[in-house]
Amino acid sequence: MCSLSRVYLRAGALFAALIWVIAGAAFGQRSQPKVAGQQTTPTAIELSANLGAWFEVYQILPGVFTIREPGHWERVISYLVVGSQRALLFDTGTGIGDIRAVVSELTDLEIVVVNSHSHPDHIGGNYQFETIYGLDNATAARNAKGRSVADSQRFVLEQAFSRQPPATFSRDTYRIRPYEITHPIQDGARLDLGERTLEVWVTPGHAPDALCLVDSEHRFVLTGDTFYLGRLFVASEAGSLEQYASSAARLATLADAVDRVLPAHSATLLKPIFLERLNEAFRQVVSGKARAQEVKDGRQEYRFDRFSISVGR
Repeated sequence: MCSLSRVYLRAGALFAALIWVIAGAAFGQRSQPKVAGQQTTPTAIELSANLGAWFEVYQILPGVFTIREPGHWERVISYLVVGSQRALLFDTGTGIGDIRAVVSELTDLEIVVVNSHSHPDHIGGNYQFETIYGLDNATAARNAKGRSVADSQRFVLEQAFSRQPPATFSRDTYRIRPYEITHPIQDGARLDLGERTLEVWVTPGHAPDALCLVDSEHRFVLTGDTFYLGRLFVASEAGSLEQYASSAARLATLADAVDRVLPAHSATLLKPIFLERLNEAFRQVVSGKARAQEVKDGRQEYRFDRFSISVGR
């Protein structure tokens, strides 16, 4: 949801507890995913017991599945999009559970991985897959090297969990493992899954390697952390605010071209009007019309309806 250096260091017990209260997580209980602005009802998919204790899977559209990890405070959502020849996994979660085994229970097709960006909660399971598409830039290359055990520990502190992690998980040895980007991609690349094609839209701002995937025929966009209902973090790199604003303006052009927005956190199946609201919010922030509040970690918080924009170091 946010960069390790800016947020995971500050994710103490109080913040984690607040996340769980807001999200309505309950230990040992399946949490029906929120659906904002659509009449679609997700269908729960039963997994084998050892996987279902950590992951929750729903079919939200024909050939589209959410893979949720509600027991970790990030509550990240990975997406499996199934074509007739291949299936695409958009993000691989935290790496706390065995997401490869989950995918194997959903399809026997060849799997290709595309990451919305390379923050730890989105690349944790990358090492389990052979085919990974990623942007050819410095951030993607650096994060593909993984992180040490010491650098990964802050992500799995005891207070980060609202349910028991899998028996195979060890806090003492957990790390973001290295992986190989086997297929560099660029903006505009078209990923053919067989009877379904996803187009890559590079959308820097939250991270230098952020991207979205657009399925024009089936009228949805996968936004990763570029948009979700919650606190949107602008990367600390110089120029990130302006890049994010440009990305938001571009995404707003999809408002009449898609019916659903599928983010990596919080509610899913959002109305596309949120893309227009995101664009307007960034316009107000960049122009200075929006009024900011300073939060305790030194970041400027701009609050809007159902989301906020967080800017700072």
